[in-house]
Amino acid sequence: MTTTVTSHRPRPATTPDTLRTKRLPRYAAPAIALAALLVAAAVVLGAGIGNWVLVVVLGALLYLVGLYLAAKAVEGARSARNRTWSALIHSAFVLAVLPLASVVWTLLSKGVERLDGDFFLTSMNNIGARDANGGAYHAIIGTLEQVGIATLITVPLGILCAVYIVEYGRGKFAFAIRFFVDVMTGIPSIVSGLFVLAFWVLIVSPWFNDGRPSFSGLAAALALSVLMLPTVVRSTEEMLRLVPAPLREGAYALGVPKWKTILRVVLPTALPGIVTGVMLAIARAAGETAPVLLVAGGGAAINFNPFENNQSSLSLFVYQQAGDASRFSPARAWTAALTLVALVLILTIAAKLLARRNRLGR
Repeated sequence: MTTTVTSHRPRPATTPDTLRTKRLPRYAAPAIALAALLVAAAVVLGAGIGNWVLVVVLGALLYLVGLYLAAKAVEGARSARNRTWSALIHSAFVLAVLPLASVVWTLLSKGVERLDGDFFLTSMNNIGARDANGGAYHAIIGTLEQVGIATLITVPLGILCAVYIVEYGRGKFAFAIRFFVDVMTGIPSIVSGLFVLAFWVLIVSPWFNDGRPSFSGLAAALALSVLMLPTVVRSTEEMLRLVPAPLREGAYALGVPKWKTILRVVLPTALPGIVTGVMLAIARAAGETAPVLLVAGGGAAINFNPFENNQSSLSLFVYQQAGDASRFSPARAWTAALTLVALVLILTIAAKLLARRNRLGR
């Protein structure tokens, strides 16, 4: 007869203490980073082979190596790889933000010098090289009118084109439209300016100006619309393709016509993405200089009429002031650049808030 002996030795209870693995202390990563920077500074600056940029680069490499070795010794190889890749991702984010932060800081530090009422309420008309006054009022008016007209032309045309491609377009004609939109995306801005110069300024405008070619803000708006159109079409097309098919099918099942489904279901659903694409196109148009210089001519006086006579813009004003020999011109150029960025930012925030309000209100 065989007797089975059962061991009644108590097993250790499963508690959070028994499940917790070894981990590096919280101060380990900052301490490794500080040590890596000190070692990099000692090597680079001590040997005289570079400046603080090389110190940061070498310090980052030493930090990754030190973090991996420390994590591997305490937490294991798997956790060490996870920490290293997380540090690389965070480093990539910092590298992406640094240029933007540098641009913002440069604009703010150099653009506040002429951030006064005189800059926003006066033009450069009758301003000499030794005159510290003068502003960009005429350029602000030109930018608002030119970009506004270009937006009124481009947004309906671009959205309708994207709707046709996604909802109706089939066969070679739709393929040809996509192809030409892709080609237009890479067109240099000066080419659009030359096109409007050859067609509108030299051929069409003489009909309305007693046979003489005429520069105008409208011509600049037409050139900017050529640049904006592919961005609006492509962004709207991608947003419309992201709208779930069951939304369309549900509307069709209820007997809603296709045009009304697009108008009431598809477009409102894709509205936030469409607004983003439109604002990207507006930002590009507002910063273009060559088309405005070719077909609007620029100017120092205020011109509220975009249909006749020369007209300036903020981007053209920055270009002209940056190349001016006056010692007061760089300050005007920096303030105009800051104004242009602030204007695009304000328009973007307003458009985002409007799109969000419309989406929540449905």
